[in-house]
Amino acid sequence: MTEASEGFDLVVLGGGSAGYAAALRGAQLGLRTALVEKYKLGGTCLHNGCIPTKALLHAGEIADRTRDAELFGVRASFQSMDMASVQRYKEDTVAALCRGLTGLVMARNITYVEGEGRLSSPTSVDVDGRRVQGRHVLLATGSVPKSLPGLEIDGDRIISSDHALVLDRVPKSAIILGGGVIGVEFASAWKSFGADVTVIEGLKHLVPVEDENSSKLLERAFRKRGIKFNLGTFFQKAEYTQDGVKVTLADGKEFEAEVLLVAV
Repeated sequence: MTEASEGFDLVVLGGGSAGYAAALRGAQLGLRTALVEKYKLGGTCLHNGCIPTKALLHAGEIADRTRDAELFGVRASFQSMDMASVQRYKEDTVAALCRGLTGLVMARNITYVEGEGRLSSPTSVDVDGRRVQGRHVLLATGSVPKSLPGLEIDGDRIISSDHALVLDRVPKSAIILGGGVIGVEFASAWKSFGADVTVIEGLKHLVPVEDENSSKLLERAFRKRGIKFNLGTFFQKAEYTQDGVKVTLADGKEFEAEVLLVAV
C-alpha cells in the first residue's frame, strides 16, 4: 500500500450530488480536498437518475406535442419513436453535463482520484493500492436500485430503472411496481412513447411521500392520459408468462404485461 503524496484536509468518498457538492464547498473554504470516484463524476443523479430520466421525459413531451400539433395550427404527424436516436440524445446530454462538472472540479484545485475507494480508517481511504489520507473523511457513496424479497431482477422482462434507461425498444405494455418519483416518471415517458402502462403502488396515493394535493393532481393527470394505476394493495408475486410477466397482488388482482419495472 502506497501513501498519498500529500495529506488532505478533506477526503470525499463518492462523486455524486452529495460528494461533489461537499468537495466544492470544502475547496471554497480553503480545505485541501480529494474526491474519490470509481465511475464518473455526477453519480446516480447525472448518470442513472434525474438527468437521463428528464431527457426521456423531454423526448416524450415532443412526441405528445407532435400528436397534438393540429391544435396549434401545425401540420405534423407522429410516426414512431426511434429509440436509438432517443438514447443518443440522452447520452449526449449526460456527457455534456459530466464534462462541465469535471472541468469545474478541476478548476477548483480539487484532487480527483479515479478508482474504487474503501474506507480503511477514520482518516484514510484506500483506492486501488493507494492510501489517501485526510484529517476528515466524508462518505457519500450513493445508491443502487433494489428489489423485493423473492422478486429477482433479470434485466430482460423484470428490470430496474438502470435497465429501463438504456432500453432499446418501447415495450408494448409495462407494469411499474412502485408509484414513487421513479415509477411515475417512467410511466409518463413510456406512455408518451406509446406503451400501455399500469402503475402498482401499495400505499393509498401515487408519490405517497409528497403532499396529498400533489398526489391527487398527478392521479388526475394520469387518468386523463390513460395511464392506469392500482393503489392500496401490495405486491405478492410475479411469474413469467409466454410473452411477458404476470403480477399478482395481495387481494388476488392480476396484471400482465411485456415488462415489469421494479421501482420500489
